[in-house]
Amino acid sequence: MVGLLWMAGGLSAAEPPLPGTKLLERDTPLDEVLVDGIREHALAELKRSPGQRSQRWNYDFSSREAFEQSIAPNRERLQQILGAVDPRTSLVEGAGFELVGTPASPAVRAESSVAAVFAVRWPVLDGVTGEGLLVVPPQPKAAVVALPEAGWSPEKFVAFGDQDDGQVWVKMLARTGALVLVPTLIDRTDEWSGNPEVGFTNQPHREFLYRQAFEMGRHPIGYEVQKVRAALDLLERFRVPLVPGQTIADDDAADPRKLPLGVSGIGEGAVIALFVGALDTRVQATMISGQFGPREGLWSEPIFRNVWGLLREFGDAELAAMLATRHLTVQETLEATGDEPDESKIEAVSSLRGTVADEPAEGRTETAAPGRFALRTVSGIKQEIERAAVVFERLGNRPNLRLDLSLNEWHGWGEGSGFLKTLNLVLNEGDSPEEFLIPSGDEEQTAPPSPLHDPRQRQRRQLQELQDHVQRLMEKSHRVRNARWLPPQKSRESWETSRADLRDLVLDAYIGRLPHDRLPPQARTRVVRSTPQYVAYEVELDVIEGVIAGGILLVPTGLRSDERRPVVVCQHGLESLAIDTLELEGPGYQYYKGFAHRLANEGFVVYAPQNPYRGEDRFRVIQRMANPLGRSLFSYIIAQHEQTVAWLQTLPFVQPDRIGFYGLSYGGKTAMRVPPFVDGYALSICSGDFTDWARTITTNEERYGYALTREYEIPEWNLGHIASYAELASLMFPRPFMVEQGHQDGGAPTEWVLGEFGKVRRMYDHLGEPDRTRIEFFDGPHTIHGVGTFDFLKRWLRE
Repeated sequence: MVGLLWMAGGLSAAEPPLPGTKLLERDTPLDEVLVDGIREHALAELKRSPGQRSQRWNYDFSSREAFEQSIAPNRERLQQILGAVDPRTSLVEGAGFELVGTPASPAVRAESSVAAVFAVRWPVLDGVTGEGLLVVPPQPKAAVVALPEAGWSPEKFVAFGDQDDGQVWVKMLARTGALVLVPTLIDRTDEWSGNPEVGFTNQPHREFLYRQAFEMGRHPIGYEVQKVRAALDLLERFRVPLVPGQTIADDDAADPRKLPLGVSGIGEGAVIALFVGALDTRVQATMISGQFGPREGLWSEPIFRNVWGLLREFGDAELAAMLATRHLTVQETLEATGDEPDESKIEAVSSLRGTVADEPAEGRTETAAPGRFALRTVSGIKQEIERAAVVFERLGNRPNLRLDLSLNEWHGWGEGSGFLKTLNLVLNEGDSPEEFLIPSGDEEQTAPPSPLHDPRQRQRRQLQELQDHVQRLMEKSHRVRNARWLPPQKSRESWETSRADLRDLVLDAYIGRLPHDRLPPQARTRVVRSTPQYVAYEVELDVIEGVIAGGILLVPTGLRSDERRPVVVCQHGLESLAIDTLELEGPGYQYYKGFAHRLANEGFVVYAPQNPYRGEDRFRVIQRMANPLGRSLFSYIIAQHEQTVAWLQTLPFVQPDRIGFYGLSYGGKTAMRVPPFVDGYALSICSGDFTDWARTITTNEERYGYALTREYEIPEWNLGHIASYAELASLMFPRPFMVEQGHQDGGAPTEWVLGEFGKVRRMYDHLGEPDRTRIEFFDGPHTIHGVGTFDFLKRWLRE
């Protein structure tokens, strides 16, 4: 049976438990109970999150101005977690839309009596542009950024030529006199998801960008929010023409009245539009279609929707409420699931329904994260609308929040839609029933659509620009870390003063805390193995409600009644069991070399914890469940180890101040993320994982990079600007810290490992403890070496 349900030959299940503990009687394997408990806890926390968000809001309804000021801190936090933080180059004097074309494919893509369609580019960030189509009517009366579904090209959304599939929303807007910009969104195909020198994957482009950007505190959503806001910077300079035929001018136009600004989106575009409307008060009217509703199931959606800490503060209702001084229209298309259009049997059709991680094409590795665009219910949509409506009502603006439902087919946000009514209200400043935006007569074609340039090459350019931006951030990220971490290392006194704050920074920035009170451990144990040198007990401890910790405790035989010995915590790696660290044969031996068994034979008390990174997607989605609440898998692992160490310190045969940690692979990841935050650990040894971690996760050019692997849970929010491995190791000081690495490990090149460790050694040297840190290389693979590390353990735990 899989898990910790094993007995050495001849042992009786009736063996007594460890003195001071109860008998462990569980039948289900420990790893399954442990992972399932964390999953259930994380899901319950998500379910509770809507009721806890009000603690992060401090609305002031005394006036519109007071309301906007009161939610300014929320806007700032939203910008941060979306990664929409870089200065926009669209604000530079002289910035504007550029025409994109060649003699074979001119910038004017089509022209009629209703509007001219131009291929355009505009500045967004340093090295980043937006591209799309600009639809310009003869006399613009409003400006709208219309965001398509990510699978649609701008040509498809504008619907001209052979791209016309009946989606006439943009055409209709132009016929009413609105200037419309249709940006290119990063799509969900996988054509460029990889590197020709390393390999290609089946990750959607949005996921491939997400995996690189997340580690640098950036996000595909944030980048596209920036592109829309940059476009608004430029559209804001346009003016309403005074007379027919007047050219659109900048700020020197005779009429000072600006074009009212609107944003609309469908599918993935709706996600971006709602965030833009929430963040940018220049947007007077927002319309979204196909993506509004409860977000507590965000963890099951495609990973490029994952936003660190979002659901602590922002569900769709809270985002909608940020538009309460302006106008929001939520459009949903419905389909009946029965013969009659009974609302109880009607569900909202997501334009994105289906699985993202399709089977990989030939020559591509299957590394895409699982995720589905969920079918949402009308009741769920209305629930979010009503939660938002409370805020609109308090401001006296309840009519400004509209829910537009249609049955069975998407009706193109037709002429009577709430969005057009809203734009007319804005143009009339809310006073006149006159409709400025009304459809013109029949369209007269004055120039046919030009031969289309290749939209795929535009997609490639846009994706490459964003990847390049992330890679530049990665190359410079050490400067940001150094500015924060090096000054406190000038003296031992300054480090001791700063360490607690830096530790809190890391915990809050990308690991996350569990605020729940710890339960009494109520230790349960049973004998599972006995040798002449030790007795092995399976252990189970309560941690928080529904979450346990567990592992195997090896107690040396022949202990005197008053004798206390040091403990080595031996941590397994990915997909392994605690028992694998003991075995002298079998599949686990090639990695662990029985190091827990060997250390017990050396006379140490040994504890081999079962960590929850086992079960493939069963554990990986825990990261997805935890991230929206500003937590991670290691939030739970830290809590488990805090409880474990505290319990070990109570055992009468343990030296409570001599508990060391030694982990391989994912256990090495644990060595970097647990002992720095658990003071009960006297030292830490990282085996087979220490490297330039920010580079390893972010790079799209090296075979070592996690952007190309199946381990989609690995990226940690903004780690590159907060703390990489050298900084995490520094949190151990003055406690001893060691690295063990095989030259043939395959997970990181030796030069990356040594370069990162050099920063650690520099600190220990400068602060007067050079002998407390060490690195040992060996000419071997991804495995425990157990030579210098054993000496290190004996030196610092026994002497």
